[in-house]
Amino acid sequence: MTDAERTQDRATTTEQIAAAGTADSQDRTSPAQRPPGDGQAGQSASATQAGAGSGPGRGEQPPAQLLADDELQSIQARWKDIQAEFVDEPRTAVQNADALVADLMQRMARMFATEREQLESQWASGDDVSTEDLRRGLRRYRSFFERLLAA
Repeated sequence: MTDAERTQDRATTTEQIAAAGTADSQDRTSPAQRPPGDGQAGQSASATQAGAGSGPGRGEQPPAQLLADDELQSIQARWKDIQAEFVDEPRTAVQNADALVADLMQRMARMFATEREQLESQWASGDDVSTEDLRRGLRRYRSFFERLLAA
């Protein structure tokens, strides 16, 4: 068994992430608690409204950095390896690309969940969260959201 096959056996796939996301959202609210037309459309509209007035040409800052430089370089190196692998092993390259995307989505989900938990912990303990901290958090969400839609 090659290293790529061993990695693929252990790696989470995008299909698993999608299934976990569906199960998680169904666990959080019962169908009776969900608003009519519940789904991504309502969430997208909210996120779009929250980021209104942003974007290129409006004097906005560059997109928020979502990963540390060393993490970004590591992921980019893995992507280059996958692209090079396609020539000799296209099927393996696609499987490894899926695993890389799934890993990146998990990292992003963990990052946002950790940030949210920290804010909620501060709120629960009665601590004030500065508007600047909230602005930075919303900016990261907006940056991520806009990048997803641009893909």
